[in-house]
Amino acid sequence: MKRFFTLLAFLLLTAGAFAQNFKIISFKAMGHNDDEPIFGMSGATSFYFKITPQYEMNGSKLVLFIEPSQALIREKSYINLFIGTKPVYSGHLTKDSIQRIQINLSRADVPADNYLKIQVKTALSITDDQCRDLDNPAMWVRVKNFSHLALVKSNKNFFNNVNISNCFDTKTAIVYNTNPTLHDLKAVAWAYSRLKKTQQRNIGVYQIDQLPDSVRNYILVGNINSLPADKRSLIKVTPQSNQGLLYLNKSVSTIMDTITNMVNVNGKFVPTRSVSQEVVPTEILFVTGGDDAGYEKTITALGNMNVLNSTFGDYLLVNKAQNTFFKTIDENRSKLSLKQIGGTSDFLSGIGSLKSAFNFKNSDFSFTPKEVEIRVVANYSSLNPGDRGFFNIYLNGLLISSEKLDASGKLNTSVTINRYQHHKYNTLECEFRFYPNSGNCKNSFTNFFAEIDVDKSYLESKNPFITSDLSFYQYPEAFNSGTTRIVVSKPYARYAAGAMGEIIYELNNNINANNFPEFSYSDEMTAADLKKNNIIALLSKDDKMMKEFPDAPISFERNFRLYNTDNNTVVYSLSDTTSNGLAQIFYGRSNNATLVLTATGTHLAEAFLAASKSITEQLSTLSSNVCISDVNNNKYLFNINKSSDNLEYIDTKSALTRFWDTYNLYILLGILVLILLSFLYIRSRVQKSQELFND
Repeated sequence: MKRFFTLLAFLLLTAGAFAQNFKIISFKAMGHNDDEPIFGMSGATSFYFKITPQYEMNGSKLVLFIEPSQALIREKSYINLFIGTKPVYSGHLTKDSIQRIQINLSRADVPADNYLKIQVKTALSITDDQCRDLDNPAMWVRVKNFSHLALVKSNKNFFNNVNISNCFDTKTAIVYNTNPTLHDLKAVAWAYSRLKKTQQRNIGVYQIDQLPDSVRNYILVGNINSLPADKRSLIKVTPQSNQGLLYLNKSVSTIMDTITNMVNVNGKFVPTRSVSQEVVPTEILFVTGGDDAGYEKTITALGNMNVLNSTFGDYLLVNKAQNTFFKTIDENRSKLSLKQIGGTSDFLSGIGSLKSAFNFKNSDFSFTPKEVEIRVVANYSSLNPGDRGFFNIYLNGLLISSEKLDASGKLNTSVTINRYQHHKYNTLECEFRFYPNSGNCKNSFTNFFAEIDVDKSYLESKNPFITSDLSFYQYPEAFNSGTTRIVVSKPYARYAAGAMGEIIYELNNNINANNFPEFSYSDEMTAADLKKNNIIALLSKDDKMMKEFPDAPISFERNFRLYNTDNNTVVYSLSDTTSNGLAQIFYGRSNNATLVLTATGTHLAEAFLAASKSITEQLSTLSSNVCISDVNNNKYLFNINKSSDNLEYIDTKSALTRFWDTYNLYILLGILVLILLSFLYIRSRVQKSQELFND
């Protein structure tokens, strides 16, 4: 027992010392929420991690945890690791249920784009017969999501290496004034969109008086004259009138922090905590201007990735800003090559199943497609007589096309999918499946090879998906044509900033981002403005502008309830005290796309944000036009029209009807009890009468 406590104390001390010099970043923290499986006899997977300037690669480590299938022959199954294209480890599986592999890293492992590429390849065996192992479903290993990078923290090059072009990768929050202007809201929205494109999962949006002390790396927006004096003093460059400014303030500070590490104790990984004092960098990126005109120029520059990615200093004075990278819809958004959607030409070799995967979404096109043609052009090694080869296309896991390969070695095939087959977000898999003649696979593992030409292969949207009623399935593509106006109730402006960021991100979450909406308060909008623009409105339920949307599925002028049609239970009521966000999408009077978000309850900012996120998820159907989302991540989708059974307006009924709806069960039960009592009373009287008669 004494030895155990001595060992535990040693581990805690080691973890504390280790934590002072290293930053442990798990694969889960970097976006890989689930374990990454690798299937097949010869499988592979890749990880890409952005390395930010505050870390020193010399002395850093990569620690992988591999969980193999229990059916594998450990001595004949191998793991191979590559950093970039360089092999760094090869070895057979050990007898451990979870195998630990540690690799030392260096500066040479990270190329100029600052992405660390890790590739894991396997060569697995279950039997001594490779032909029997070929399609065995037990051929797998998993890279655990608590695998991690142990990066050396260094402030040595912090002041020289961090600049505006690369500082967005480490920002975790956006801060704005307590009473934001429309310029502030617009700045928050574009900053949010820029951060989300760096794969930041949780972006904090705070009013400046609510900023937590733990947030030390953030973006602060505001006209320079509206910034607090202590923050304004950090800006060493003064913008003039009509001039915008991006300014990056860098400093270091000493903090006390609690570090949690996973430590191996008797073969099990347990969390240990230690307190450490460390020097940490602090960064504030100011988005500001000498006046509102200059501030607006900075916001315009914030929406231009080309400007941000080429600003290698600590400040940028903006004298002129415009977005000049608009492209025609027909040229860029109707026909997309597989390369445009992020596909790469992978050289595939071997036998059995050889797959390449590609991801695309409806918003990559200029409109929601009714039909999509998938064209695949590829080269492969010609088949010998007796060989069997097929090319299969899978969409979201379903086989949609299959054809035989031949001796030509050339593939040019297409398949057209309809609106029911593709979703908002889609995975396209192209599979070459090859088996040599007579099943002789032992000498044929390198005989077959193939490669998809991602430049000539493409996706083409044939026809737009047009319906009489808009649905969330068509969001955000419905807002691609024409101009879009984002409108907010002035009393709710301080709560709508985060939701506006989600909206701006989604409007530009495509290959050719070019949607730059105007921002307005609801009391500034005229009836003509509501007709000539696409409208995205974030409103209070009592905003007078609500009356300008007679075609909205739900009217907030009357009290209402929404029911679950499956069990007739109330899902939402206007009088609910729970913080809820309600989103509804529809066509305006000029057939213009209109999206209205409202929030109720005490946590209005969270409710707006929940609604703006929910309408972009895969769960959206072809017909849902109303979404209820609360701050606890509960979501409900409805298809509401004038004859819907799941919408009930309560105040259209008389007081007597409402009383009956509320208490009808109790009233009926009371009547039933009275009838029963009356029956018993009458029966007892009859029995007494019979007894008297008999006497």
